[in-house]
Amino acid sequence: MSIRQKRLMRPSEHRTTGSKLCMVGIVACVLTFLGWAMPGSAAAQRTKDPSRKIFEQYCHRCHARSKPEGDFRVDHLSLNFTNKANRRTWLRVVEQIKSGTMPPAGEARPDDDETKALVNWIESQVAAAETSRNARQGRAVMRRLNQTEYMNTVRDLLHVDVDLDGVLPVDLAPGGFDTNVETLHFSSYLLDGYLAAADRVVDAAFASGQPPTRIKRRLDPKKEIATRRPDVYRHLDDGVAIFASDLASNTQIVFWKFGTRSRGEYRFRISAHAYQTDKAVLFHINGGTFNLGDPPFLIDHFETPPGKPTIIEFTAKLDAGKNIRLLVDTEIKPRELRRMGGAADYQGPGLVVQWVDVEGPLGDSWPPPSYRQLFGELPRERVSADPVQHEAVSRQPLADAEAILRKFTRRAFRRAVTDEDIKPYLERVRIQLDNGDSFQQAMRVGLKAVLVSPSFLFLRERIRPPDREALARGLAPPPTLDDFSLASRLSYFLWSSMPDDELLQLAEQGQLRRPATLHREVERMLHDAKATAFTENFAGQWLGLRELDATLPDRQLYPEYDELLRSSMVKEVYLFFEEVLKRDLSLTNFIASDFSMINQRLAEHYGIAGVQGLSFRKVALPVNSHRGGVMTMAAVLKVTANGTTTSPVVRGAWVLDHLLGAAPPRPPAGVEAVEPDIRGATTIRAQLAKHREVTSCAVCHARIDPPGFALENFDVIGGWREHYRSIGNGEPVTVAGRRMRYKHGPPVDASDVLPDGRRFHNIDEYKELLLADKDQLTRALAVKLLAYATGVPATTANRPQIEAIVAAVRRKKHGFRSLVHELVQSELFQSK
Repeated sequence: MSIRQKRLMRPSEHRTTGSKLCMVGIVACVLTFLGWAMPGSAAAQRTKDPSRKIFEQYCHRCHARSKPEGDFRVDHLSLNFTNKANRRTWLRVVEQIKSGTMPPAGEARPDDDETKALVNWIESQVAAAETSRNARQGRAVMRRLNQTEYMNTVRDLLHVDVDLDGVLPVDLAPGGFDTNVETLHFSSYLLDGYLAAADRVVDAAFASGQPPTRIKRRLDPKKEIATRRPDVYRHLDDGVAIFASDLASNTQIVFWKFGTRSRGEYRFRISAHAYQTDKAVLFHINGGTFNLGDPPFLIDHFETPPGKPTIIEFTAKLDAGKNIRLLVDTEIKPRELRRMGGAADYQGPGLVVQWVDVEGPLGDSWPPPSYRQLFGELPRERVSADPVQHEAVSRQPLADAEAILRKFTRRAFRRAVTDEDIKPYLERVRIQLDNGDSFQQAMRVGLKAVLVSPSFLFLRERIRPPDREALARGLAPPPTLDDFSLASRLSYFLWSSMPDDELLQLAEQGQLRRPATLHREVERMLHDAKATAFTENFAGQWLGLRELDATLPDRQLYPEYDELLRSSMVKEVYLFFEEVLKRDLSLTNFIASDFSMINQRLAEHYGIAGVQGLSFRKVALPVNSHRGGVMTMAAVLKVTANGTTTSPVVRGAWVLDHLLGAAPPRPPAGVEAVEPDIRGATTIRAQLAKHREVTSCAVCHARIDPPGFALENFDVIGGWREHYRSIGNGEPVTVAGRRMRYKHGPPVDASDVLPDGRRFHNIDEYKELLLADKDQLTRALAVKLLAYATGVPATTANRPQIEAIVAAVRRKKHGFRSLVHELVQSELFQSK
């Protein structure tokens, strides 16, 4: 804990921390008295140590001299396994030994028995040290709420939707989750952000001004400036026909006569129909500012059938100063339409728009729910010369302030509160009242102090008193979370937000940790709309979907990539994840499934016939589709490519890490990455074959390359390919009568051999090989869920508990929902 964090703590919190440290000391003394040796102590070092003999025989020649290879000396390795950095060094040794990287090929190597003995000894020493540490202080340390959790928490705490863009920095989690305690730092800069955020949150909750002006208006596209251009628009008796749209040339209907005046949710109704076609026509709505130089944002895609006008209704959350734009999604581009003579005589399909109704911001009452959440039935009055400003008033301000703070801090701190807990905040209110502030102004100071307190900003997990009987028997039970901390861990795991009243009530009654109660609560929470946070935040980070827009596919090589395909890619993954979770399907579906959740745009991209329309549905996959499972979903294939080329190394490493739980070691220093050739002169396989000739690379690439080669039939945007696309050598390509700018390059070879000698010829055969070890797939996903839920990656000491979870899920046919339940019921989840 930093000095600044300590300063934010109240005296009572310092005493609590001190008592915990005292308890840790007592436990350590008891363990020592009972004969439990601390790892790294003399007793631990007397354990048979095979490392010295093996290192002297096989490693000293290169790694025990003044200028050692890789700047690493085995003779400097410490036997003090209580040191975290030292444990990590030893585990890197294990990693090098297991992968076969060290000793290098051509050098003398220990036999299998020697290797096994060394690895087991290192891992046992590491596990013993970690187990001892966990018994003293737990796996997880105090961590702050990440940005998503903070925004969700203030939403549920005060019923406010506050724009905090630019106020709080985005929490980055390269290669992991944004719940990781090691990435959630705290600083004076961040504290300034939280102070500014608290101001905005309190302002929104107080709602001191008049209710926002509600807009209710019908917009006529004929009156918009854009539709006066006859080259792309045609005015009809019942509306405006639109045949082509393009952001690059600003060919879109911008509804300039509409603009939001305040942040909120707006309802839109559009009357439209397909024109000059017997098929549905697609269009999409973007939001934006009144400055066309600002980038727009997608609201959604829609489709309208031919014939009589159809009413399309939707709602959207918009900030103040925003408008909407309508763009039609047809095959023709505005430039092509102009070359053909414009819209007047064009006979192709288009969209006719009659009108657009807009209403908002939506809200049923004033003052809003946030005011009532804080002040209940306290009246509002004008307290200044400003006729717009109204504030809550109280005839007994201190008594009301105490009642408000007691109720508020219980929910904000996510636990029961005492008089000592609320005393410093009530004192702040009293001082402001004595200085002449109004009741609401004084409450603002107290509430803001709560919102920047460590008990709100941090997940400060408390533990239950240790089991004396276990201590008496010489056992070292892990620090178990108290019921309130368990409620928070559960709610931030599944909702990325604070516990609701039911969870807090069960925690207060001491009933939450009962297995049947926990099971029932997990089911209730997964059925709640807030569980979409689990899909978006866990699945989104596990599968790397947050990186989807990190690269933009080259338009020359992949002209078919568009916004509709992009948004459909993401929805497929989320809907598939939810389907597997909802129905407790086997988690092996993440590797290979006989269905997916797709719409027409994705079906066309995948070459699957018979799927019509924008709506997503569960579709049985044809046997020869080569799809099924997340590996072959377009979104995942895109995030593992760079926009121009694919790399078996990148994709292979992704599969090993994200799906198999066997992340490869980092490449040796000085080894350059292999860049695929898009000129068609050579293939990535030929390039990697040469790369594998480097001794220091060969062992790791034997593991990394196979899953990457298995995915080589999928291009940068997840489309199936038999040949690489080239901008140089190759055969010309024609699609739907159009000559493409790219060519057919060399043929794709997706075959390879696994390190254990098993061969495959394509992605379908590779999936079958992975399915042979369902336990490893379960183990890998359990470790990912544990890291996300607790903020701490699994360690060597956690293997027995992980294996218990795997065994339990195996008995339940590897159901994914069952895995979530088993994790929540586990000692790992319920311990600090």
